[in-house]
Amino acid sequence: MANQIFKDPYLFDFLGTDMPRYEVEIERQLVEHIQKFLLELGQGFAFVGRQVHLEVGGQDFYIDLLFYHLKLRCYVVIELKACDFEPGFISQLNMYQNIVNDILCHPDDKPTIGLLLVKGKNKTVVEYSLTGYQNPIGVAEWQNQIEKELPEELKSSLPSIAEIERELA
Repeated sequence: MANQIFKDPYLFDFLGTDMPRYEVEIERQLVEHIQKFLLELGQGFAFVGRQVHLEVGGQDFYIDLLFYHLKLRCYVVIELKACDFEPGFISQLNMYQNIVNDILCHPDDKPTIGLLLVKGKNKTVVEYSLTGYQNPIGVAEWQNQIEKELPEELKSSLPSIAEIERELA
């Protein structure tokens, strides 16, 4: 059932066409557009917080976005990345899930689900990276539908964001 609540890719058109370069930019924009983001996630999600502070072993950690799924009765930890998938991201997300399970969950809650949103991914590398983890984790891409639907002949004739930024600088 946890696999059924996630889709791939997630469309972030409401963020605009300027591609964020850092996770904090994506996070800030998603929170500014929380209603649209909740609709993109699907039914049953309730927003708990952003940059949720966790202190473990004298160290500070911050969950990018924390939700609670009302139907599944579990927390959903979302980790945002403005880059392509890297295997180490899974370890970080798994740790956050373990902490939430231990500290935040009520005894009646189901195990925490993790969702890693990345700019791009290699499905084979993702599958190998997930092997052996006990927590339910999904890895999905985020993208702008505007970019995806732009005809190839226009893509090559339009300047890239980097070229526009250079021109403006």
